[in-house]
Amino acid sequence: VACGVDIVQLRDKTGSAKDILDFSRRILKITRGSVPYIINDRVDLAMVSQSSGVHLGQNDIPLKSARKILGEGPLIGISCQTFDHAKKAQEEGADYIGFGSVFKTLTKPDRSPMDIRLLEKVVKNIKIPVFAIGGIDHSNVASLVSSGVKRVAVCRAISQAEDVSKAVQRFKAAMA
Repeated sequence: VACGVDIVQLRDKTGSAKDILDFSRRILKITRGSVPYIINDRVDLAMVSQSSGVHLGQNDIPLKSARKILGEGPLIGISCQTFDHAKKAQEEGADYIGFGSVFKTLTKPDRSPMDIRLLEKVVKNIKIPVFAIGGIDHSNVASLVSSGVKRVAVCRAISQAEDVSKAVQRFKAAMA
């Protein structure tokens, strides 16, 4: 956050509910009032922690159910891999879409990278914010920008960088 990221999302597939809640309470002391903090998959923990919202996959609780639980304030994002996923997420009231995997990624090792033309179609036709996700780093972000992408979600290229501040600033410069 101090280095300039615009959003923080926790993706923890193995942590216990207690561990995720404890972590979220600590991170909210840093992010609250600065940047949104989103919890992946766990509507219950997003509600209890009073995070900024939740990010849901295609096999998680449906968006409409999540909205009933969280109310109108918190953000709800949806992971999408097809144009139909993106269109449905928009129609059902998602606040944003994470679209990908656009490149090979260790986060989803069994998923093949998608055709960039599909991402271009989504960016052009979907009116809510679209974040390109999956395997994005400094070597490939320019190709996304030239395809019309205005937002990216990045994990390793920032979290494992030798100089986090420099990594964040390079992405911001590439997206400008």
